[in-house]
Amino acid sequence: MSAVKIKEGVYWVGSVDWNSKSFHGHTYTTKRGTTYNSYLVVDEKIALIDSVYTPFSEELIANIREVVPLEKIDYMVVNHVERDHSGSVPEIMKYCPKAKVIGTEKCKLGMNRNYYCNWEWQTVKTGDKISLGKNTLAFVEAPMLHWPDSMFTYIPELELLLPNDAFGQHISTSKRFDDEIDQCELMDEAAAYYANILLPFSPLVSRKIEEVVKMGIKINMIAPSHGIIWRKDPMKIINAYIKWAKNETTSKVVIAYETMWKSTEIMAKTIGDGITSTGVKVVISDVSTADKTDVVKEMLDAKGFLIGSSTHGNDMLPSIAGFMAFLKDMKPKGRIGAAFGSYGWGGGAAKSIEGKLTEMGVEIAAPLIQCQFVPDKDEMKKLFEYGVEFGKKIKTV
Repeated sequence: MSAVKIKEGVYWVGSVDWNSKSFHGHTYTTKRGTTYNSYLVVDEKIALIDSVYTPFSEELIANIREVVPLEKIDYMVVNHVERDHSGSVPEIMKYCPKAKVIGTEKCKLGMNRNYYCNWEWQTVKTGDKISLGKNTLAFVEAPMLHWPDSMFTYIPELELLLPNDAFGQHISTSKRFDDEIDQCELMDEAAAYYANILLPFSPLVSRKIEEVVKMGIKINMIAPSHGIIWRKDPMKIINAYIKWAKNETTSKVVIAYETMWKSTEIMAKTIGDGITSTGVKVVISDVSTADKTDVVKEMLDAKGFLIGSSTHGNDMLPSIAGFMAFLKDMKPKGRIGAAFGSYGWGGGAAKSIEGKLTEMGVEIAAPLIQCQFVPDKDEMKKLFEYGVEFGKKIKTV
């Protein structure tokens, strides 16, 4: 990809990673790939806002050179330490060793611990500004969105927000803007991104948006560090974040399970049929084979969680146990749920799941239900009725 002008004097100079299929230590599936977005601001002074993942350094350098020589860069702004954004900073600084590196105090600490380089630093906090000439770089600290060092860079003259990991998506495309790609795919990836990365920090998201509003920041373009740039309707993603941060849910149940010899799967589908009969939407996933990133995305707006497992060693099977650990870290609020499962000579999985649901703050809306070996006709009826009752509860809360 070549450099792309996004505003007067501002260029996208990042890279597209078409082949990335996982992120964050394989906890996040990026089935549509991703981008590493870096932005060059050309004025009387020149600033580079974020870099790209290290393997894409040459692409970044080539794109910058299409616009200006690297030696002319005056400021290297680092909104976030994570290596998919800072990985090429050491290479960039080889060409402009006198440039100042800009970031929060915690960013400076993190960069020094990652790269051990002797750069000239200027630490910034909310309210600090740097004049480039016609344009100004203004900074807003955004700790835990999603690392302690994170910040936003804002150019008031252009009403351009560069928020790094906020408002992004993992999607690779030859297009750069929201009005150039399919809106369903775009919002699907934006929801997955929020659910799998930012959901635990929802209270902070709400407060940060309120803070930005009180600061009177006008925004007509949002240029995140992953995915596309919001130029047609930046309020679309802001409003989505406001909704997601409020933990607003719909009449929907996600049934996530792991099965050994299909008995728990039979239970999941039968309970699901009962719920469906009440008019409540149901999504059923075997977490041992499903894309866990998509399962968590489906849970983003689901009012109900039903989690099931066959019993092995008096506890859950390993895939559902790992999934429950990840889900607990997501800290979903205001959900109702229940546990189910099958067993041979001794149970334990369903009880363990119920305990985990309780720990994460999910309201237990129905007693756990278990079947020994394969459910018989009477048990199948009870499972269906169990689903009906659960569906009714979803519709009334």
